[in-house]
Amino acid sequence: MIPKFRALAARWTTAVPVLGVVLLVLTWGRDLPGLVVALVTAVLAGAVLSAVHHAEVIAHRVGEPFGSLVLAVAVTIIEVALIVTLMVDGGDKSATLARDTVFAAVMITCNGIVGLCLLTGALRHRVAVFNSEGTGAALATVATLATLSLVLPTFTTSKPGPEFSTSQLTFAALASLVLYGLFVATQTVRHRDYFLPVTKHGKVVDGDDHAEVPSSRTALISLGLLGLALIGVVGLAKGVSPTIESGVESAGLPHAVVGVIIALLVLLPETIAAVRAARRDRVQTSLNLALGSAMASIGLTIPAVAIASVWLSGPLVLGLSSTHMVLLVLTVLVGTLTVVPGRATPLQGGVHLVLFAAYLELAVNP
Repeated sequence: MIPKFRALAARWTTAVPVLGVVLLVLTWGRDLPGLVVALVTAVLAGAVLSAVHHAEVIAHRVGEPFGSLVLAVAVTIIEVALIVTLMVDGGDKSATLARDTVFAAVMITCNGIVGLCLLTGALRHRVAVFNSEGTGAALATVATLATLSLVLPTFTTSKPGPEFSTSQLTFAALASLVLYGLFVATQTVRHRDYFLPVTKHGKVVDGDDHAEVPSSRTALISLGLLGLALIGVVGLAKGVSPTIESGVESAGLPHAVVGVIIALLVLLPETIAAVRAARRDRVQTSLNLALGSAMASIGLTIPAVAIASVWLSGPLVLGLSSTHMVLLVLTVLVGTLTVVPGRATPLQGGVHLVLFAAYLELAVNP
């Protein structure tokens, strides 16, 4: 039965990404009736699960922290393309879309995914153990990027409103790229051991023996299918975005909720992969995925929208409101207290999840 199950899983995880791209081509730029929206949503869910499967195959082949980096960067690059596309099509109402989506990604990853993984790992293995040196470096980078890109625009005076001037936006974009590049070099070259899972006794786990290592050919095929799956996820999410926007407007919710929903859809593959890693007592892998995604979201989105602003006619609002700044400060403070010991109980996971719930509540009722 197990070989048959694996063969069936291999077939559907190969077919769904291709189906997703075909459906994307057929529906791109068209008004979708309710039945087609339901079909797109079903394929979107399948593409998410397929992306997680292929990301885990690649991660098992290349090892940590490269596997987490592949998924985080792949998702974020396509997320950036989605944001820029929506900004080009959306007019003035999309002025805050980049800010809302990036901040949503930070809250989802640093509180939602981190809290869920710490809670899962601690409940299953009594204590969730991770490397505080690598995780602390990642959190510090996320905090710096978020402050430079999302907090400072609220206080600058060169341009009215929570916006950067051209030179300030250029600096923020370059700083984001430099910091992200430095972190990737630290994570993958100079201090790779800081980002590897550890046992309860502090021993670094380099490798994973829970399954046979896939061949290079299998990993390359999974890499291609991962790309197709992610293109399908983000493209189909854009296809249903008019339905999302109309639903948000009909419910009388703030337009910022659209950014939250988009970020939730795009980050689904990383969320599932991170929780699976936490269940296997690889909480460091979960944190690599979560904080790496937050970092990539800021570090790649801000330069992209800086370039896009050259031809975008409307304003580009990046500065956070006072309420969101309070949430960001509290997230960094609580994250620091969580990271320092290098281990967490269900309490820390619950604290992060409550912060995430507070963010969702304030997004719906600002």
